[in-house]
Amino acid sequence: MTDLPVTVVPVGGGAFAPYDVVVGRGLLATAGQRIAPLTRGRTVVISDETVAAIHGPALSASLTAAGVANQIIAVPAGEGSKSFAELERLMDRLLEAGLDRKDVVVALGGGVVGDLAGLAAALYMRGIDFVQVPTTLLAQVDSSVGGKTAIDTPRGKNLVGAFHQPRLVLADIDVLATLPPVQLRSGWAEVLKHGLICDAAFFDWLSGDGAGGATGDPAALERAVVRSVEIKTGIVGEDEKEAGRRALLNLGHTFGHAVEAELGFEEAALAHGEAVALGCVLAFQYSARLGLCDPEEVETVDAAIAAAGLPTRLKQAGDFTADALIARMAGDKKAEGGRLTLVIARAIGDAFVEKTVDAADLKAFLQEQGAA
Repeated sequence: MTDLPVTVVPVGGGAFAPYDVVVGRGLLATAGQRIAPLTRGRTVVISDETVAAIHGPALSASLTAAGVANQIIAVPAGEGSKSFAELERLMDRLLEAGLDRKDVVVALGGGVVGDLAGLAAALYMRGIDFVQVPTTLLAQVDSSVGGKTAIDTPRGKNLVGAFHQPRLVLADIDVLATLPPVQLRSGWAEVLKHGLICDAAFFDWLSGDGAGGATGDPAALERAVVRSVEIKTGIVGEDEKEAGRRALLNLGHTFGHAVEAELGFEEAALAHGEAVALGCVLAFQYSARLGLCDPEEVETVDAAIAAAGLPTRLKQAGDFTADALIARMAGDKKAEGGRLTLVIARAIGDAFVEKTVDAADLKAFLQEQGAA
């Protein structure tokens, strides 16, 4: 299939059908050979207009060479495509293409495309198979793995969706060379997050010898993607639908999603990963405020995230009120009965879920961080 070495990380096998995450270089050229056994011979590739122009021809040629009939449906680039309106248009295009339950949808793109295409596949004829071909670092290490699919609403991010596991994930390191620096940094935030959750040694490597991954070093990127996928798949395999341990993967996200929602998802001044990076710093700072985490650990986290060119201060994102941020956080998917829930930490590599966050104390903390 290819002479280039690949790493195969198996996912699941318990609550859901197992599948492989294949990480390596040159995978786009051989994608057709890997996808062909999953379909009767027909697929629709869903991409965005930018990615379709860059990588669509190579994937289409690979599918055609493997005997898989294919067409590309391109949606507008950007978070705005994760909407009811775009989902409806996409579903109509899939119906027009005449796919049946033995056909496959392929998501070619970043997290927006993967979330939208995955939800469309989950809904189409009550669920057909799909394959993730993530083209951003953030999607390779996070959103393409684990089966979360969703769209946004004006009330918040990813609030309407379904759990629908892919049949296969192909993470081609070579496609990351086409990413603009802000998107590479955005993905690196999710990589750092994985170390902060449960692997202090991995975080140390990311902050030291592996730091070149944040600026595109292929060898560092490949190692970072593989380890991130191993961490995420280990957690997802235990807890597919976030009933317990999977919530750890949301470190930085409750703060980050609140910031994104206040900025407005479509016009946000921050990329998603940048918001997550800021959220991770805030989570560690709040952990120190509660006396759970050594302030030196917070300084280490702050320094590593800043060194990657990611924001570490609330004022870098914009002007916010504490009340508005807390209202967003209370509506987060992890909140239970309106109670605030945060992923915080005892140390680097030792995160946990706290379901009894005091709103008044959190408000005071956010005001100390620069919120009005």
